[in-house]
Amino acid sequence: MTTRPAPGARLTFRWRKWDGSPHWAHECVYLGSDEWGDWVGQWPGALSSRPGRELRAEGPNVTLMPPDGEWAATFNASHPRMWIYIDVAWQVGWRGGEPEGIDMDLDVIHATDERGIFVDDRDEWDEHAQQFGYPPEVMARLERVTADLERRVTASTPPFDEATSARWLAVLAELGPGPGSGNA
Repeated sequence: MTTRPAPGARLTFRWRKWDGSPHWAHECVYLGSDEWGDWVGQWPGALSSRPGRELRAEGPNVTLMPPDGEWAATFNASHPRMWIYIDVAWQVGWRGGEPEGIDMDLDVIHATDERGIFVDDRDEWDEHAQQFGYPPEVMARLERVTADLERRVTASTPPFDEATSARWLAVLAELGPGPGSGNA
């Protein structure tokens, strides 16, 4: 059993690609867990970076990491274009006291504009399947996961309903405004 940090502990959620190369790293704070999994959050201004790119969170957001490790879902409180952004993944979990996972390219997005709910980055999925040699059984499994996530987001079933993420956005707000620099 993995020991979780105390709620309010600052940490970095690290993503890598299938070949082990670094991908995104997000400054976060641990919020706690519920029946859906573990939750981390970002205050406005928190840094997200990958080789060659840095972004600051435009507003508060919370990310759910379910125990199956096949995705991580970020819920944005005030993003101008995106409410839910789900990274389809492999082996999302706790390593060395911090969350990490393998980004598997496919994303299920619930945009707040005319795009609505859609699956993004199929081109990367196809390209990286060739480049990294994704095993066929992993690809088949994650195609099923992606279809299921798209269905669940469309139906707004928990945890993809507003109430579930609102609870964790409130926990993030209770921890305070976060550091002014965004450093977690």
